[in-house]
Amino acid sequence: MLMYVLCVVLGLIALVWSADKFVDGSSGVAKYYGVPPLLIGMIIVGFGTSAPELIVSMMASYQGNSEIAMGNAVGSNITNIGLILGVTAILSPIAVNSQIVRREIPILIVVTIISILLILDYHLSRFDAIIHILLFVSLVLWTVKNGMQNKNDSFSQEMNVELQSLHHSSIKKSYFYLLIGLALLIISSRVLIYGAIGFATILGIPDTTIGLTIVAIGTSLPELASSIVASRKGEPDIALGNVIGSNLFNSLAVVGIAGTVKPLSFGGDIVHRDGLVMFLFTVLLFIFAYGFIGKGRINRIEGSILLITYIAYIGYLVTTTI
Repeated sequence: MLMYVLCVVLGLIALVWSADKFVDGSSGVAKYYGVPPLLIGMIIVGFGTSAPELIVSMMASYQGNSEIAMGNAVGSNITNIGLILGVTAILSPIAVNSQIVRREIPILIVVTIISILLILDYHLSRFDAIIHILLFVSLVLWTVKNGMQNKNDSFSQEMNVELQSLHHSSIKKSYFYLLIGLALLIISSRVLIYGAIGFATILGIPDTTIGLTIVAIGTSLPELASSIVASRKGEPDIALGNVIGSNLFNSLAVVGIAGTVKPLSFGGDIVHRDGLVMFLFTVLLFIFAYGFIGKGRINRIEGSILLITYIAYIGYLVTTTI
């Protein structure tokens, strides 16, 4: 059992480190070739922090562990809003200034509903997976078009400041981080899955629960780190944009690519219980960010509501499935 625990711990540590280097390397390469800061922030950083979820779910799907693959995607979305935005807002309230970020929240709700509808039969076929991928490609194209029309958006300004830290990085160093980060992402994800499955088997924990908790929290750590750092630096739109971009990526690209690798079959709880929780968290994010209650910001009270609700959800999972 000790070996499995070590695999989980070391896999998570390597996953977080490699994801950070992968995003830094990707951003450095994109900056070197003149990609606008707004697009780097929205696509490379926003989606790149979800690289752990993508690799882990792909590997789990390939190895026939559908419950972990789907549980990781759904659980990561829940963790991103409940844990990450909750903790970040408690540490420093998140003001929502960017119009681009505000436009993406309703899209996230629609994407969440579509994703749930496509798995109501407890199965994700390759056809369903392709629909997810096509929606993701359409979303990226819309993001690029919308972003280029709003170059003076506050999100773009914050990202431009953030990218100044990469000014002195050479292109060789950026490529090195990109490649080593990607390689370690693949290796560490396999180690993590091996440890998680072994740990779950010994203790009799369902794969779904492992995917929704340990794996989901672990793969979401890059978003937690980047959101807290961005918020503390006075870059709230980056903090919120990371989470929204990650959830869109998880719902469409992660699920779509994992289902393309191998069709996924899973229990009804992922749809009726966890899918509903994911949707409710997304609605809460919409209400708080749009300021229907107060101003357009996620304050400490709202952050506490998100975090307490998340802890209650995890507690329910643990007490009812173990």
